[in-house]
Amino acid sequence: MANALVVRKGTNLARRLRTQRAAQYVRMSRELQRYSIENQRAAIAAYAATNGLTVVRTYEDQGRSGLRIKGRPGLIELIEDVQSGQADFDQILVYDVSRWGRFQDTDESAYYEFLCKMNGVRVVYCAEIFKNDGSFLSGMAKYMKRGMAAEWSRELGVKVHTGHCRIASLGYRVGAPVGYGLRRMMVDEGEHPKGQLERGQYKALQSDRVRLRHGSAEEAAVIRCIFDQFVNARQSYSEIRRALNDANIANHNGRPWTDGMIPTILGNENYIGKTVYNRTSRRLGERLVKNPAHAWVHGAAAIEPIVDPDIFARAQKLLAERRVEIRKTRC
Repeated sequence: MANALVVRKGTNLARRLRTQRAAQYVRMSRELQRYSIENQRAAIAAYAATNGLTVVRTYEDQGRSGLRIKGRPGLIELIEDVQSGQADFDQILVYDVSRWGRFQDTDESAYYEFLCKMNGVRVVYCAEIFKNDGSFLSGMAKYMKRGMAAEWSRELGVKVHTGHCRIASLGYRVGAPVGYGLRRMMVDEGEHPKGQLERGQYKALQSDRVRLRHGSAEEAAVIRCIFDQFVNARQSYSEIRRALNDANIANHNGRPWTDGMIPTILGNENYIGKTVYNRTSRRLGERLVKNPAHAWVHGAAAIEPIVDPDIFARAQKLLAERRVEIRKTRC
């Protein structure tokens, strides 16, 4: 009987084995290289080896923002596994507090960690100098780190927005996509064309810029026709839309036109050679808001005009009158 397995009363073998097993959660958005997935894995592996842990699960969010849990399938799956009781580990190894998330409400970050704790799974921040042991000092350190992570995102958002406004004021295109009859051309620092950007494509180098370019001559003719029908023929949005679709002219998405697309064309300053940025904004994933006219950023001489400025000005006056009529009708 010398080799017999002796189990002491009250010993939970499954629990004993589980305490040597851990999962790792890694996340990277578009931040500094030191936060790369590979670097996080290396730091977590070193921590696991030092503490006698075996990493048995990996939950990963590659190229995902840490502002919220939405859009982070890795973290969502992790929380679901923990809450369902399917987790075969009792520790989650994370590089640091910011990789868990840069939640703008620090209570949200604490909430997801609390869900794990309530289900017997502890979150460990491997690169932090404090131990996540539930002590007063640990709680204070986490609170400060969560606030710093959130503030980093807020400061970065302000800096990025300021940079975008400056670039837009120089006549470059900021954002995507563009309207009907327009194209995005990537240029280098010397304004030399590097290629046309298709839908879903973005420039790779920070020093590159995006200029607007005309589409086909046929598209330019359609744009002028829309303005002519609206300003001179005084046709309604529905009449213009119907004429375009009857002529089998597709919109910029290759689909039939709708009434709502017509005023969008008529109000687009790109067609008189200008760019306009910051009409709307969405800060840190909040709701999209319309900005007042004084906050708009105009870039002149960004592209050769397609429509005569006088025709465009007359169209804006008619658009304003149409909006007033619509409001009266609704009232």
